[in-house]
Amino acid sequence: MTEITIPTLGHLPQAAAQVAALLADHSIVVFEGEMGAGKTTFIKALGQALGVADDVSSPTFALVNEYRDGRDQPIYHFDFYRIEDPSEALNIGALEYFDSGYLCLIEWPSRVEALLPPKRLLVTLTVTGPESRLLQLEPLAD
Repeated sequence: MTEITIPTLGHLPQAAAQVAALLADHSIVVFEGEMGAGKTTFIKALGQALGVADDVSSPTFALVNEYRDGRDQPIYHFDFYRIEDPSEALNIGALEYFDSGYLCLIEWPSRVEALLPPKRLLVTLTVTGPESRLLQLEPLAD
């Protein structure tokens, strides 16, 4: 497990660059953390580190947003907070996204746990202060 300390919001770009460097082996990245822990804020910083020019925002109501990275490859950003049943994720084609080989960034993955591939990178955000966070990165496999 890798741990990255983020002392202030100003340190987000460096932390995001560290995580971006680890993504070569993972197309599925799941983000766990309490409401308000900064999952979407971190994903915005990660998008910038990957060269996304678009505004990265939470797909809370759309369930998925698509961005393009600096190599013009798609990045899919999911927020499953509002779904009641994994079938809702199936209805938007979640499995096709997950199987695409493109980067999938998933907030609230526990709501679709049964649909997730076993090989993924778990990123847990823990609030340690008003602006500080601890990121724990754990590769998971079957």
